[in-house]
Amino acid sequence: MSIELIKHCGGCHCGRVRFEVLAPEILEVMDCNCSICTKKQNRHIIVPEGNFKLLKGEDSLTVYTFGTGVAKHTFCKVCGVQSFYSPRSNPDGKGIAVHCLDSGTVKGTKLHTFDGQNWEKSMKEDDLSNMSKP
Repeated sequence: MSIELIKHCGGCHCGRVRFEVLAPEILEVMDCNCSICTKKQNRHIIVPEGNFKLLKGEDSLTVYTFGTGVAKHTFCKVCGVQSFYSPRSNPDGKGIAVHCLDSGTVKGTKLHTFDGQNWEKSMKEDDLSNMSKP
C-alpha cells in the first residue's frame, strides 16, 4: 500500500526562501530532544531529497553545523528562520519544519518522539533511515 503524496509549499518568515515538498496529507512529525532541536523547537518531517524543491532564496541561505558536522542546519540569513535542513539521521533527505508550511494542505499530524540526547543508541532502536527513501 503506497501513501499518496501531495505538494505542500512553505518558506521562511520574510519570504525570501520558498520551497515545495511532496509529503502525505497527514504528516509524521519528529519531535527530537537533541540540543539543537530542543532550542529551536524543531518539530519536523523527513522526506527524500527528491521530494524537496527549493523555489527561491538559495542566495539568502546560510548553514550552521556542529558536532559531527553531518547535519546541515540551513536558515535564512535575513530573518533567521530555519524552514528546512539536512538531518544527521538522514543526510540523503530533508527535514522540513512543519510550522513553516503554508496553511491549507496539511490534514493532520502524528507525533513521533525521538531521543536525540542519546542519538547513537536511539538510531539503533529507532532506525530513521527509511524516512528519506522514496
